[in-house]
Amino acid sequence: MMTSESASLESLRVLFQSDDYIVVDKHWDIRIDSKMWYEKHTVQAQLRHRFPQLADPSTYYGFRFCHQLDFSTSGALCVALNKAAAGRAYRCFKDRTVTKAYLAMVRGLVEKDTQTLDFSIGKNSSEGKTHMMCIEGTEGCENPKPCQTEMMVLEYGLYDGDPVTKVLLQPLTGRTHQLRVHCSAIGHPIVGDFTYSLGADDSTYRMMLHAHLLHIPLEPEPLLVSAGDPFLPAVDPKWLPQRSIRPLAATVKALLEHRGEEDRKIKEEKRERTRREEEKKKGRREQRTEQESEEQRKQCQQWLSEWAGD
Repeated sequence: MMTSESASLESLRVLFQSDDYIVVDKHWDIRIDSKMWYEKHTVQAQLRHRFPQLADPSTYYGFRFCHQLDFSTSGALCVALNKAAAGRAYRCFKDRTVTKAYLAMVRGLVEKDTQTLDFSIGKNSSEGKTHMMCIEGTEGCENPKPCQTEMMVLEYGLYDGDPVTKVLLQPLTGRTHQLRVHCSAIGHPIVGDFTYSLGADDSTYRMMLHAHLLHIPLEPEPLLVSAGDPFLPAVDPKWLPQRSIRPLAATVKALLEHRGEEDRKIKEEKRERTRREEEKKKGRREQRTEQESEEQRKQCQQWLSEWAGD
């Protein structure tokens, strides 16, 4: 279970390991930096410490992150151990068949217990904010692209005396800082998000955003990993839950079942499209055969007519 203590080389927790992938529970105080392989507080350094074979340059070139987590975000992070595995995972992310769910503590009491956050996000070009993203329509927002996040309220309570809401966030797209920008856009910024509070929220030890669930539909065996829940009173006594809306386990189960049903429908629709296309191709082939047969019959009659005339 994640703690409020800073990262150490011994803090890396492996959630899943195979010949092709390692999924780790990234600490909130560790960054991802592919250029800083030997830097102490990076995921790379922690993996090199835990798995010495990864320090060999011959294996390093096949060592690739399947996705990214912000420096201050904790939770499930998948690493491919070879190029072929990276390619398989990449196709799932590209096709948007990966399911991710994040736990977050947001400021204030979110009124709607479920909602879809639908704000296009672009790069912020305003002076002093070029490291940030912004929603369409705000000053300096460049090249905004559509993105959606599902938000489900889990609990209401207090954090260090202030009202907060514990939510489950499912990004339906994968834009930079998407969850942080979407939460901020509805007036409920993530607790401890120093950047999107413009430096105002600096009293907590971390940003309260955690990659709880990761499901990659790999063949023949999908990868499904949970990174637990670090936002518990036993871990952080400043968090005082007051009213539960829905249990986390049941919510995640329903989310996965819904996604599974959607995937089955997509596969059925794809099979139906393929069947219709095959039928069209077959019909065109039969039509060509009939046309060719008719042409051959006419040509044969012409030959017989000419032969009889001779």
